[in-house]
Amino acid sequence: MLREMNYFKGINHFLVFDLDGTISDPLTGITHSLNCAIGAFGYPEMDKSTVAQYIGPPLDIIMRKIINSDSSELISNIIGHYRDYYNRIGYAENTLYPEIYGTLQYLIANNIPMGICTSKRVDFAEKILKLFQLLTFFSFISGGDDGIQKTNQLRLLLENEIIDKTAIMIGDRAVDIQAAHENGLKSIGVLWGYGSKEELCEAFPEKILHNPEELKKII
Repeated sequence: MLREMNYFKGINHFLVFDLDGTISDPLTGITHSLNCAIGAFGYPEMDKSTVAQYIGPPLDIIMRKIINSDSSELISNIIGHYRDYYNRIGYAENTLYPEIYGTLQYLIANNIPMGICTSKRVDFAEKILKLFQLLTFFSFISGGDDGIQKTNQLRLLLENEIIDKTAIMIGDRAVDIQAAHENGLKSIGVLWGYGSKEELCEAFPEKILHNPEELKKII
């Protein structure tokens, strides 16, 4: 799903940010939401270090791996429990990465248009951005849902001329970099999230950053 806010049609060089692991750290909220959901169906709880490896891909893909099942009905029911907790409590358990707010302010001050492309549902992404007073920083939010790949989200942004081929995808996991490549976009990997340097290097981004402040130098 796509939500457009301050839509600047025709402006190039969009920076398209992932959300989880790039703008904010979702680990606590996701861990609590997952444990609430899988616990309701008799699965053992998971610790944060285990949950961390699953952050990034769409929720339905994650859930299949966690419960080791292809039952669409079971996965749908567990996801329903997950989203109920996340909508009420889990989203507010996010924390903003240090230096992110100041970096985004700098980009806004330098007239760099920005958007969000996340595997999260768009309503959840909006709630998180509002929590940190960041919603007005972004011209659009492309949110995911079950069965929607980030590659397709970027493709739709291009087809609808919301971004063009000069846009740069910024994210912490290989899936972000691969989605950019598959759409002919450049990409930047970040190491303050959940993807390792090895994972990102194997996806071949144009740059790999160690902290948000480095974005100012690139721009």
